[in-house]
Amino acid sequence: MAVCQICGKKRVVGRSQKHKRGVAGKRWKKRAQSTPRTFEPNIQSKRVTINGEEQKMKLCTKCIKAIKNKGKVKDFKNISVV
Repeated sequence: MAVCQICGKKRVVGRSQKHKRGVAGKRWKKRAQSTPRTFEPNIQSKRVTINGEEQKMKLCTKCIKAIKNKGKVKDFKNISVV
């Protein structure tokens, strides 16, 4: 299971339901069955420098974007993506 090493984002279980109200907004007498599915985070393998030391980390795209824009995330200061 892929987990972001900074924010801890991981797989979430939910339900998918096709044609909840019927096709084109009309109501069906019998609705489609809701089935379980998983929502996966977008995890990328990146080389990151933290206080001058280079490390390989698995990060979600939201954390990668925050590092590129702000240069810091949560407990990490002076962090950059290589």
